[in-house]
Amino acid sequence: MKVIKQGAEAVLKLDKNKIIKERVVKNYRIKEIDGRLRKFRTKRESNLLKKINFLNVPRVFRVDEKNMLIEMEFINGKLLKDFLKNSKNFKFDLIGKEVAKMHDNNIIHGDLTTTNIIIRNKVPYFIDFGLGFISHKIEDKAVDLYLLKQALTSSFPLLSKDVFNKILDGYKESKNYNEVIERLKKVEKRGHYKE
Repeated sequence: MKVIKQGAEAVLKLDKNKIIKERVVKNYRIKEIDGRLRKFRTKRESNLLKKINFLNVPRVFRVDEKNMLIEMEFINGKLLKDFLKNSKNFKFDLIGKEVAKMHDNNIIHGDLTTTNIIIRNKVPYFIDFGLGFISHKIEDKAVDLYLLKQALTSSFPLLSKDVFNKILDGYKESKNYNEVIERLKKVEKRGHYKE
């Protein structure tokens, strides 16, 4: 088993065709609060992944709430941020279609960035639902899209507008498309004001 990523919240280990995501102890937090928080996040993420198995997400094999780990399918592909460096010929609307399905089922990713989308065999897969949650709010759906747009803009300023517009073409399949896009404009104005 080898460590493939050390994040702020968790360590990812690769074991053959499985990923083991283990939430690490945060010594700066009170022990009881840290334990409850890690357990809650482990449970919430695994439940979300099981609930959205109709999307391109890793399958969950096992959840260990005692040791705060999730054992799931390894998606062997390229992160969207790495994929974009070498390949512009991709049907980016597929990403929008998947996000539309996610949002139409009231699933908010919470960290929709170019490092949480993997391209495998010309298909987008979504990973890391550690900040994900369920919400009917148009605002939350708009913020998800805003995060993706910001991630694209910061890493690929020359491509970002074209790529994001193609993603939005796919997102048109969402039953709340018009409301989400209107709210996205308001979210962007707030974002510009902060900057």
